Amino acid sequence: MAGGGRRARVEDVHEIASGMPHVTVSHGPAGNAVYQVGGRSFVYFRTPRPDAADPETGVRYPDVIIFWVGSDEDKLALVQDGSSPFFSTPHFHGHRSVLVRASRLGELSRAELAEVVQDAWLSRASKRRATTWLASQGCG
Repeated sequence: MAGGGRRARVEDVHEIASGMPHVTVSHGPAGNAVYQVGGRSFVYFRTPRPDAADPETGVRYPDVIIFWVGSDEDKLALVQDGSSPFFSTPHFHGHRSVLVRASRLGELSRAELAEVVQDAWLSRASKRRATTWLASQGCG
């Protein structure tokens, strides 16, 4: 695990995402959480789909989480290392998001996960909200 600190958990995704400003949580048809800012999703717990499946068995991954990213470069930085828990599928080609299996979150520290969730929020928040939040964090 890079970055030090304790290992990330699924509960941390919920806690960090819901703790960002102006966030609403809706639920998909299977009860999966969708975190939004200004009506725009930034973290999404995905239901099993054929494009994200075990390559050997074909069994669909039941634990995929989608995080939006700010740019294609940000996406590439997260998925280009094959040992990273982040991945993409052809279905998400051209989409500014990355996927991670909840079962691999422990490969990240909580601090690393917080950065990913915060960056996801920033990529979807209005400029005013993003500027205000960054200033509140001493980044403005």
